[in-house]
Amino acid sequence: MTDQSKDDATPDVHVGREFLRLFRPFWHLCLFVTAMGALAGLSTAWLLATINDGLHAPGGISAATVWTFIGLVVLTLAGNAISGVGNSMIGQKIVASLRKDISARIVCAPIAAVERYRVHRLLATLNSDVDTVSAFTFNFPSFAVALTVALGCVVYMLVLSPPLFLLALAAILIGVWINHYASMRWDHHYQGVRGAQDDLQKQYRAITEGAKELRLNRERRNRVHAEQLSGAADMISALKIRAMRLFYATGAIGTTLFFVVIGVILVMQNRLGIDSRLVSGFVIVLLYIRGPIEQVAGGVLALIQARVSFRRIAELSSQFENREARLLDARPAAPAAAPMQGIALRRAVFAFPQVGTAAGFQLGPIDLEIRRGETLFIVGENGCGKTTLLKLLLSLYSPVHGELLVDGQPVPDDKLDDYRQQFSAVFSDYHLFDDLVVNDAATIERARGYLDHLELGQKVRIENGAFSTIDLSAGQRKRLALVHAYLENRPWMVLDEWAADQDPTFRRFFYTEMLPDLKRQGKTLIVISHDDRCFGLADRVIQLHQGRIAQVADCSAFAYSASIDDASFETAGGAAQHDDDVRL
Repeated sequence: MTDQSKDDATPDVHVGREFLRLFRPFWHLCLFVTAMGALAGLSTAWLLATINDGLHAPGGISAATVWTFIGLVVLTLAGNAISGVGNSMIGQKIVASLRKDISARIVCAPIAAVERYRVHRLLATLNSDVDTVSAFTFNFPSFAVALTVALGCVVYMLVLSPPLFLLALAAILIGVWINHYASMRWDHHYQGVRGAQDDLQKQYRAITEGAKELRLNRERRNRVHAEQLSGAADMISALKIRAMRLFYATGAIGTTLFFVVIGVILVMQNRLGIDSRLVSGFVIVLLYIRGPIEQVAGGVLALIQARVSFRRIAELSSQFENREARLLDARPAAPAAAPMQGIALRRAVFAFPQVGTAAGFQLGPIDLEIRRGETLFIVGENGCGKTTLLKLLLSLYSPVHGELLVDGQPVPDDKLDDYRQQFSAVFSDYHLFDDLVVNDAATIERARGYLDHLELGQKVRIENGAFSTIDLSAGQRKRLALVHAYLENRPWMVLDEWAADQDPTFRRFFYTEMLPDLKRQGKTLIVISHDDRCFGLADRVIQLHQGRIAQVADCSAFAYSASIDDASFETAGGAAQHDDDVRL
């Protein structure tokens, strides 16, 4: 399904309800700020009436009129200042709350749902959509104030002259109809803009994450920049130009209507028999009301953009609606759990859905038991489900059938997070965090020892509780990720093709020193590996094939020599690393 078709499938969002949800925690402040802004707006309308009365007073401007003028000016300025400061506070608090809410949904969502959601669309929502909503919430009370001013001026015009008011009302209704038509076109244009922004974000990732590949491939480089990125940028530009052209054309028509009404009033004032004092006051109000009405029209445009963004945010929220409870609850550190003696998958199945014409993939049914202190190697061709199996064992994926057992008992949903805290893992697609979770003196000293042990001490230091750099080679970065796993010091360790990015020396170190040392410490090791000459290090080796366990063998099935040198890893080990069908 394309991004655009996903948008079409997304249910419409009730914008008013979403706004109320955002404003609800701050409704006291919002009500006060809006009331002050409305008071300033009504004071402005009253100020216009006072000026008009003063200009036409028979005996000149009285002292009462002067004091009224001063009081209204002070009230208008104070109301606008309070409204402005309050609007700023509310806008920033709302956008911070929105960002935290979306982030919490992502953190607590099933891993499979996060993986299925396209990263570029996720980033576009977190950045572009939240910023759009932020801009609207920041200005929403101002739009409300402008609407209040406009209504106050309309009431004043009705009081001044009902016949002239009917003439102005006709022009206002025509303007409202034109704005309604324009708003439908704006919505269409901004839907297209939002879809193109997703594609633009995708191309931004392509030129940053794929910079090396683009430098080596001229055709790809030109396609990405000249066609895909530039096409998305030009599409956004063209659609926004159309929307803004329509916006300014609508504004020009509205302005024309105002001046037409003023011209008609001036021409017909004698025929209508209306006093010139009323006519001048009416014209002053008409000229002034243009500003608030244009601001309200701008608010409609901002509302449409916010509605488009709300649809995207609602889509993301619906994708991550199923949340694992209590993941972000502030809880005291739990006492050390009793060591797990074994974990098992019983008839476990996990299925990836079909995408387009591509067939889906199913892992399982899997029956597997892992005992405490065991070293288990998982092997098999690429795409056979090795990493998926790891994620099932770690409860990062929930089986669609079957169950996960700890010491023979199913793991309750409210204990899954505690279960995961027994594991440290370095995945093949790991994310390298640059800071330490715990940065006390003892932890920092341990971290320095691990850096030296992994030959990183000359390049990486611990500064202010973080690594001084993570700008390293692929193999060095993976060693740095292993430092995090060492510091966690958990009884079960999962290593997903850790040796794949290492040079022969460190690949040999991994198999002949690191794994045996971890086993001596009592760690349970689950290792994905393609280095078939080292399978003898394992207590058991299981081979996956097309999502099923094809074979299980114990270490006696393998001949392993601890004297394998670096050259052996360079040749045999390196070749086996890329073997798509390891035979036991």
